[in-house]
Amino acid sequence: MDHPLAFPLDIPVRGRLQALHGQLRAAILDGRLRTGQTLPSTRALATSLNVSRNTVVAAYDLLLSEGYVVSRQGAGYVVAHAGPTQAGAPPPSAGGEMRLQPRWRDAIAPAPMTALPPSRYDLRVGMPDVSRFPFEAWRKLSARALRTLTRAMSVYDAVEGREALREAIAGHVSFARAVTCSAANVMVTGGAQQAFDLLARILVTPGHTVVAVEDPGYPPLRATFEAAGARVTPVPIDEEGLIVERTPPDARVIYVTPSHQFPSGMVMSPARRVALLDFARQQGAVIIEDDYDGEFRYGGRPLDALQTLDRDGSVFYVGTFSKSLFPTLRQGYVVAPSWAMAALGAVRQLVDRHSDLLAQDTLAWFITEGHLARHVRKMRRIYAERRDALLEGLSRHAGEALRPLASDAGLHIAAELRWPVDASRLVRDAAMKDMRIEALGDYAIGEHKPNGLVFGLGGIPATRMDEATRLLARLLHEHLPR
Repeated sequence: MDHPLAFPLDIPVRGRLQALHGQLRAAILDGRLRTGQTLPSTRALATSLNVSRNTVVAAYDLLLSEGYVVSRQGAGYVVAHAGPTQAGAPPPSAGGEMRLQPRWRDAIAPAPMTALPPSRYDLRVGMPDVSRFPFEAWRKLSARALRTLTRAMSVYDAVEGREALREAIAGHVSFARAVTCSAANVMVTGGAQQAFDLLARILVTPGHTVVAVEDPGYPPLRATFEAAGARVTPVPIDEEGLIVERTPPDARVIYVTPSHQFPSGMVMSPARRVALLDFARQQGAVIIEDDYDGEFRYGGRPLDALQTLDRDGSVFYVGTFSKSLFPTLRQGYVVAPSWAMAALGAVRQLVDRHSDLLAQDTLAWFITEGHLARHVRKMRRIYAERRDALLEGLSRHAGEALRPLASDAGLHIAAELRWPVDASRLVRDAAMKDMRIEALGDYAIGEHKPNGLVFGLGGIPATRMDEATRLLARLLHEHLPR
C-alpha cells in the first residue's frame, strides 16, 4: 500500500519501537510533521511499515507522554508541538552529535506546556489558576517600576538581586513561614529551577558528590544535579516524609520538600525534621529545602521550616513565586547560609549576572504594598474549596478504587490506586476523554514505583470537580481487569 506519510521511515529488524519513536520525534522537531497535523492511524502505519500495531501504539504513546502529540477523540493523534529548525538543516541523527557532551547527545527538546490544547478537565500538577490574579495592580506597579528604572539602565545591577526585593522577600518568608533571615542571605533567582542550578554548581564535585533525593520526587531537581556530575541516590518516603535512616551515609546534599512532599503530599513530621538536621550536622551535609507551595495550607498550624530549626548553617531554603503568582514571572529565591553567599554570587555572575530588573522592582512593590498577602489569602480560600470538592467527589464516585494520601497543604493531591489498574494507561485514556491527570509512579526512580494518580487544583473550578470525578470513576471501571 502507499506510505501514509510524506517521508520515508527506516525501521530496522531490531529495536523497532525505539527507531519508530525516534524518527517520528525527529520529524516533529524539524517540521516535517507540522503542528495540528493528524498522524496516520496506528493500523495504517503498522501495515505500511510491516510492523505490529502494538509497536505503533507504543511509539504514539511515548510521543503523547512527552507532549509532542495529543490524543483527540474522533481524530486520533495530532501533532501538538513542531519545529521547524532553520532552513536546510539536516534532521537530528539517531546516534547523537559527537561534538556535544555525552549527556546531551540524545537530549529531547522539551515541548512547551502551551503546546497542549486546553482540556475540559485540566488536573495537571504545577498549574496555578492565574485568572484571579490582580493584573491591573501589577500593570500599574510595572509602569511605576519602568519609570524608575529608566534612570539607571546603563549599568549592571547586583548579582544577588535588587535590594528592595531582597528586603521584601526576607520580610515575606519571615511572616509567612517563620524563616529567620535578612536581605544579606537572600539571592533572587530566575525561579526555583535556577536556584537549584546555582546550588548544584557550588555544592557538587563531579563524579564524587552524593545527592540524596526523595523518591518519588521532583524530576527537574534530579536532572539538574545529575547534569552537574553528582551521583543522585533515591531515598524512600513514608507517611512522615523522608526516611532519614535510609539516607546514604556519604550523602553530602539532601533535597527535601518537607512542607508538602512532592508529589505525595505529606508533611514531614517534627521527629524526622530533627533527625534530618542531626544527620546533616554529623555528616557535614547540607539540606536543600524546597518550599514550592508552602503558602497554601488548609488546616492546622504549619510546622516550622527546616531553615528555622537549623542552628548549624546547613539549610538552603528555596522558594518561588510561580505557584503563588504566575509561572511566567520566573522569579524565585534562595535563602542561603552566610558562608555560601560569596560562592553563589561568583557563580551567578558567570551564569546571567542578575534577573530581570523590571520584574524585580514590580514584585518588590507588589509584596511591600500587601498585594501578595491579599492574593494568597484569596487563592487559599479558592483552592481549599476545590480541594474539598475534589476529595468529596473522589470519595463519592471512586472511593473503592482510590485512597487519597493525607495532605493539608499545596496545590495538588495524590491518591493511591486500590484496584489493580495501570495508572499510566489510565492517564493516556483520560487524555482521550479531554481529562489531564498524572501518574504518581512517573515521579519515582527506585525499584518500587507507587501506583497512583496526582491531581492539580489550578485547572478547573470547584463546581466542576464532581463531573470530573464521575468521569474518572467510569474510566477506572473500564480499566479494571475482568
